[in-house]
Amino acid sequence: MVSATLMISIILMIMLLILNVISKKSLGDREKSSPFECGFDPKASARLPFSMQFFLIAIIFLIFDVEIALLIPLVKSMTNTSMVSFSSTSVIFILILILGLIHEWKQGALDWKL
Repeated sequence: MVSATLMISIILMIMLLILNVISKKSLGDREKSSPFECGFDPKASARLPFSMQFFLIAIIFLIFDVEIALLIPLVKSMTNTSMVSFSSTSVIFILILILGLIHEWKQGALDWKL
């Protein structure tokens, strides 16, 4: 049953992909793909350079956010385990977080350069 559903899904996906490629119009007009500024000609390019520091801070935030999300079940599991195993697991997890932060600091990812 699962293999039939999988096969039908794959066939449908391939058919839709082929239909999309076949029905594509010729390359779009450059003017249609440019940003719209109320009917006026654009004053400048809409693609502005993005600072690498903002990108690095966003990635670091994302990594630490996921790690905090992994910490939440650790607190929930405290009721099922002994205090020694819970505290050792918590210390190891926090140590890994601190070591990651120190590594990022030493690599210069947290230095703000202009």
